[in-house]
This record gives sequence, C-alpha cells and structure tokens, in this order.
Amino acid sequence: MTAHSVIGPAETGTGPVATPAARVSGLRKVFGSTVAIDGIDLEVPAGSVLGMLGPNGSGKTTLIRMLLGLTRPTAGTVELLGHPVPAAADLALPHVGALVEGPGFHPFLTGRENLRRLAAAEPLLATADIRPAVAAALERVGLTAAADRRYRGYSLGMKQRLGLAAALLVPRRLVVLDEPTNGLDPAGTRDVRRIIAELHAAGTTVIVSSHLLAEVEATCTHVAVLQSGGLVATGELASLLAAGTGGLIVVTPEADAAVRALRAAGATAYRTRDGEPAVVVSDDGPPAPEIIALLVRTGIPVHEARRRRTNLEELFAQLTEDGS
Repeated sequence: MTAHSVIGPAETGTGPVATPAARVSGLRKVFGSTVAIDGIDLEVPAGSVLGMLGPNGSGKTTLIRMLLGLTRPTAGTVELLGHPVPAAADLALPHVGALVEGPGFHPFLTGRENLRRLAAAEPLLATADIRPAVAAALERVGLTAAADRRYRGYSLGMKQRLGLAAALLVPRRLVVLDEPTNGLDPAGTRDVRRIIAELHAAGTTVIVSSHLLAEVEATCTHVAVLQSGGLVATGELASLLAAGTGGLIVVTPEADAAVRALRAAGATAYRTRDGEPAVVVSDDGPPAPEIIALLVRTGIPVHEARRRRTNLEELFAQLTEDGS
C-alpha cells in the first residue's frame, strides 16, 4: 500500500522548495516470506517533528533502520539529508543522531566513559571539545549525578537517558528516536518532551517512533501511521485531526433538555459519553449560530460551544482498527 505525505509549509508558496530531511520512494523490505515494508512513499519535511505510529509489527523499526542505512531495502530508494542511503550514508550520518532499538554500551565502563568513547569517534567533534560535549549531554538528559557509575548498574530508564545523550553529543540536523521514553518515569518523559521541543526550536528535524499517543500529540508537527508494512496516513498532525472533526459540542447543565429542544428543531443531537454535561450536535442540521440562539431562546444556559475535535488516539484507532 502506498501513501503520500501532505506538503508542509516549507514546500509551499513561490520560494525555493526545501529539501526533505528524509525521503523514501517505493520502499520495500522482505524477510524470507514476510513482507515487513510494502511500497512506502514518504517525505519528512525539514524542521518537522514526525511521529511514526503503528501497532507492533507494523514496520516502524524496519523503516527507521533503512533510513539510517542499517538495513538494505529489497526495493526502492532512500535519501537522508539529500544523500542516497546507503551509497552515500557517510555524508549524511555525521549530521544524524539516533537511538534505535534501545541503547548498547560497555557494561563495565561508566556512563561518562562510554560517552567519551563514542565522542572520540564523532567526525564533527574536535578532541579538545570531547569532555565539555560529554558533560553537556549528560546534563541535558539529567544523568550528571550518575555519570560515574558503571553502566551495568543502570536502570532501564538511566540506560535510555544515556542513549539519548549519545544521540545529542553534537548539534544534529536530524535526530531519530525509537521509543525514547521506554523505561522512563514521568519526570524522564517530561525531559524527553523538553528535549524534542528544544531540537524543534533550533530547526532540527526529529523522527519519533512511539506507542505513547498523548506524547506524540503533544510534541509532533507531523505523523506517519503504518499498518502491516504499509503507510495508511501521513501529513501534518493538525490537518489530519481536523479531517476527523465533525459537529459541535455544547456544554450546558441542562443537557437532556437541550437534546430534546435540538431534536425538535430537526438537529441530530445526543449526550456526550464521557460524563461531561454537554451535547454533541452533528453537522447535518442548523448551523452553529442558529443552534446557540435556539437554546438561548428556549431558556437553556450555554456555558461553552466548540467544534468537536478528534484526538490522536481516536484517529489512530480509526486508521488501524480495520487493517486497511
């Protein structure tokens, strides 16, 4: 199944078209008789924060591994920061930080020693800058106090923080995070959200694979939804959520009376199911101003009126529940 991304703001207008941070075309990956990725076309706009979503086994990690040149595609092409991958991965990867399938470090070295080893291999980091860069990365992820403990004694959350620090040793044009909040407590999850916001503000493109839909909705500008190796939806998050919006929510302490009045006027109305004292009015009846005026004339108090908006959890369920 193929799907195409919604063009982002950087690609509209009369100015120059921005080169996507990542682009795949006709991408396919087969393991024996298993099709892990099935003909995906996807562009990741530069400067965006893209949330990659999908049930277990949908192909998210396989797609990320092909983006980074860790797995060769069976068919199709991959570009990373304008360079073909894996052919010219050496030109792109120094500008990419990644945390994929959990961090891996030397168990008998401390967190700081592990980072220094990695920093020594960074082509964009001068030798004189290794110590301050490591210290800054540890501070950024909240691991300074545990930096001189051996890695084998780290908790899962601390290991995840160290992996994130490794991805942030130098300024990056693209950061790829596969389940970055795995094992983190609420404070750690907030730290990840803060770091993603900082990267976005600095113009860095971020790709986040996550099962935490609330975190994706809070941090991402774009989403790509995978199902059974195919791409079922992709584009700007706000646009996708708006497409699932319908009807009007009217908050009133007299919801039952409001339902009766609106139905008598020919509107489709029903009580909300989340316990809120409110009524949902579908778009097949009178326009919103007439609905409000009708309720006021009837003597029913209106505390609030707003468009009904689909959240990411509802959208995800709609896109994946039927396997299409």
